[in-house]
Amino acid sequence: MILVIIRMKVLSEKHMELSQTITSLSGSIRMEKGCKRFDFCESIEDKNQLFLLQEWDTKESLMIHLKSEHFKVLRGAMNLLKEPCERVFHTVFHPAGMEEI
Repeated sequence: MILVIIRMKVLSEKHMELSQTITSLSGSIRMEKGCKRFDFCESIEDKNQLFLLQEWDTKESLMIHLKSEHFKVLRGAMNLLKEPCERVFHTVFHPAGMEEI
């Protein structure tokens, strides 16, 4: 599994526009092959600090998403940010026997 965390600092006057764009895309992205999670969150300390939390079943599914029209629209919405976003990619594995914990 691939975990993607995107941290964004949006301009306060563009907060609603960015939030609406991401919200409108979220349902379609969740339906993409291999998408296990696509969550959009806001920091409790700073409402202009936003996060996208994504889980993809394989690297291949993530790469297809990164070439999709949905991602192109999302990248275009990044013009509303106060500073460049921070993207972190993690490869996650589940050790055998951890299901009971």
